[in-house]
Amino acid sequence: MKNLGLACILILGLLPCAQAQMTGDALGIHDLSPSGPAPIKGGPSGACLFCHAPHSGVGGLTPLWSQTLSAQTYTPYTSKTEQNIGLQPVLGASSSLCLSCHDGTVAPGTSVPYGQLSMTGAMYTSDVFGTDLTRSHPFSFKLPLKDSPNLVASLVATGTTSDPLQKVKLIKGNVECTSCHEPHAQGIDPVSSNFLVRNSINGQMCLACHEPNDRQVNGQVNPLALWSTSIHATSGNAVAVEAKIGSYSTVAQFACLSCHMAHNSNGPAQLLRGPVPVQANMDAATQNCFTCHNGSASLQQPLANVYAELGKIGHPLPAGNNPHDAEEPAVLLNNRHSTCADCHNAHSSFQVTTFSPPPGIRGSQTGTVGVSAADGTTVVRPAVNQYENCLRCHGTSPGKQRLQIYGYFPIRAVSAADPLNVIPEFAATATSSHPVTHDSSSPWPQPSLRTYMLNLDGSTASQRALGAGTGARVFCSDCHNSDDNREFGGSGPSGPHGSTYGHIMERRYEFSQVAPGNSPPLNGPGSPVLNLFPNPDLGAGGASPGPYALCAKCHDLTNVLSDASFRPGSTGKGGHLTHVSDQGMSCSACHTAHGMGSLSGNITGERLVNFDANVVGLNGSAPISYNRATNTCTLMCHGYDHNADGSVIPAPAAGKKQTVGR
Repeated sequence: MKNLGLACILILGLLPCAQAQMTGDALGIHDLSPSGPAPIKGGPSGACLFCHAPHSGVGGLTPLWSQTLSAQTYTPYTSKTEQNIGLQPVLGASSSLCLSCHDGTVAPGTSVPYGQLSMTGAMYTSDVFGTDLTRSHPFSFKLPLKDSPNLVASLVATGTTSDPLQKVKLIKGNVECTSCHEPHAQGIDPVSSNFLVRNSINGQMCLACHEPNDRQVNGQVNPLALWSTSIHATSGNAVAVEAKIGSYSTVAQFACLSCHMAHNSNGPAQLLRGPVPVQANMDAATQNCFTCHNGSASLQQPLANVYAELGKIGHPLPAGNNPHDAEEPAVLLNNRHSTCADCHNAHSSFQVTTFSPPPGIRGSQTGTVGVSAADGTTVVRPAVNQYENCLRCHGTSPGKQRLQIYGYFPIRAVSAADPLNVIPEFAATATSSHPVTHDSSSPWPQPSLRTYMLNLDGSTASQRALGAGTGARVFCSDCHNSDDNREFGGSGPSGPHGSTYGHIMERRYEFSQVAPGNSPPLNGPGSPVLNLFPNPDLGAGGASPGPYALCAKCHDLTNVLSDASFRPGSTGKGGHLTHVSDQGMSCSACHTAHGMGSLSGNITGERLVNFDANVVGLNGSAPISYNRATNTCTLMCHGYDHNADGSVIPAPAAGKKQTVGR
């Protein structure tokens, strides 16, 4: 033991770097001596001897290495977005030395000059990385390094990082364990005692290599652009101890570490942190967000519970075989899913403190990807308007489905080949449409249009002005929104995360439906409507919203029922009053919600008129039609034939011929 103590003194003399760094208990848990703080302890009293030898060392290595090197083959980190290729660490190089203990295959204290030293205890599980390094930050790249937009320009150009202290640096032109870790000093960062080469509060170590500002390389844009001023970089929300993500205090101080782990991450690609335990049938990117956005105690000031919204009738999460991938195309193909990362860029999201008017993208979606409404294929990066992001899935994307969870889906009498593609329905060429992708240009007066949208209570005006018609715009999320969203007076998160109402609608909206079959007027199209609401509540919200509350958000339904815009034939009553108030029909029976994307000689689509062919049937052999000039229809509905002359008579039973006018 006396000789071992002398050896330690000799090593300190031979290692000026270690001598400069080591004062007192600077080694921290790397001090494996009997009196050291490490969870694993050895017999020798000289702390240096567990790694170093006074003479020669293993294979003549420069740091006089004594620990037996691991000869394992490692599986390096890979990602579709990673430009540089990780290689096997060179045996005896700095990373190899670290892995001789930290891959867990060679026991600490397995020295070459002294044999197996007497050891007790075990390493912390978090300090053992194994041979599968796909969940750890990549290192030992194939040289020369390749540039990419998320790297600081100097890294490849001059081989230097942007760390002003130049503590974070390349080792022989490469990224190695010692680029980030100083093994002889545990507490350089006074809060995160992880042998870091410098204080890393607010992500300073990560930002030494990763560019937080706008940068383009070979036509690629930087996904980290705007990070420095984004909410995740500036949030003062205090992280609770229960979150177990480290020692800093706030989200801003954790910075990158709020979502990423340098070692032993839960999600391989992008080193995502994710919740513990991992949730089944949920992709890593979404789980990562739900670490904080699930109303949990991870933050001392809990955020709005987005996870609870998705638990309602929400956007479909991946089912295990269709996860989000950072490299997937902007126009989602058959890999249908919706994850947080599809609609939000965590590196450039901003807190929404005021709700800006449409159509511009909201701050929480800054930096996300979109698709042009002009052709449905041109990528818009970043998306400028909210609808461009929605069109990633709801435009030309193939593989769209009508899922039962969202409720009844009307089939329009006039429909495009792809009825789930909303681009032609909202296009400027549509006969009529809600003004989502372009300004309202309706030539017809809008007497029912409110001056301001109503809040969820159905009575107070929101901050969103509607105007007098021309030029007015609406968001997709004005109709498809959380039913308790903050924008319109609720306490929940805003946006189409999920709703208690079908089709992720913000408020109640009932679709007229008939019994299935093909024998009108008893069942099938033209049959009596099943879900009638005679004298329905016309309110726009509140505790018990009426069946047309969503429409009433923007349209004064009392005005709709009292005006003379629809007075067919000589009934003496307005058509809306008869169909809506007396008979309890839904707007959906006669109007399409998005727009008239396809045209027909029989139904031209003025005022969004396009009948639901599941509800409305043929009147004899005549095609379903609507004449706006006379405000008359030719069709069968709710058990009655509607004739071109405006007369309405009971429909004949199946197989019987009806004589018009008799």
